[in-house]
Amino acid sequence: MSWRQYDAVLFDLDGVVTPTAEVHMRAWSEMFNAFLSSWAGGGDTSPYTEDDYFAHVDGKPRYDGVRDLLSARGIVLPEGSPADPGTADTVCGLGNRKNDAFNVVLERDGVTAYPGSVLLLDHLRGLGLPLAVVSSSANAPAVLAAAGLADRFQTVVSGTVAHELGLPGKPAPDTFVHAAQVLGATADRSVVLEDAVSGVRAGAAGGFGLVIGVDRGAGHATLTDAGATVVVTDLAELVPDASEVDR
Repeated sequence: MSWRQYDAVLFDLDGVVTPTAEVHMRAWSEMFNAFLSSWAGGGDTSPYTEDDYFAHVDGKPRYDGVRDLLSARGIVLPEGSPADPGTADTVCGLGNRKNDAFNVVLERDGVTAYPGSVLLLDHLRGLGLPLAVVSSSANAPAVLAAAGLADRFQTVVSGTVAHELGLPGKPAPDTFVHAAQVLGATADRSVVLEDAVSGVRAGAAGGFGLVIGVDRGAGHATLTDAGATVVVTDLAELVPDASEVDR
């Protein structure tokens, strides 16, 4: 890695900086399996699996993930509105139900960043590169605060920010492009780090200078096929050794 040839570094959060992707996975599984086991309105109600997470949910805005999974199962629900309670059998209601479960776990257990990710953040801070978090989750600021990393990033483009600005979520590149612009950089001079197929596709679609796939379960070949330039299993692999610290 020759970091100095880039002007900005854009991180996905869950599964890249913090292991909160695991919390999201559990929350999605609990929510969908409870819903599917009780749904009698037709469609495929077989148990939700980890494969469903990677195929339909991972990295996407919450309501998009609900829509994609339901569509794949042939289940039709009313859209509802973001104000729906988590008890409502609507697209927004299921999304809010999942978010409630996530927040309970976050408040109860907290979150600790991946050591390798902190090592890379330390290295990039030493180089003076501006950093951003680009996350489909509305919870991104709370997760960063819980992990003690809120001061590491000049901007956070969360799901809430994307909604407020009318930016389509991943796999569209718009949220990454916006983050680069906020940092004063162009896409071709920016690095994207993503663990989700949808996020890697967003980086590739946006013409970013480097798209790094972080394999936390999606698979090396899957991330490469989605457009990752480089695939690693831990961000520590991207930190030069002591003889290359000026890079």
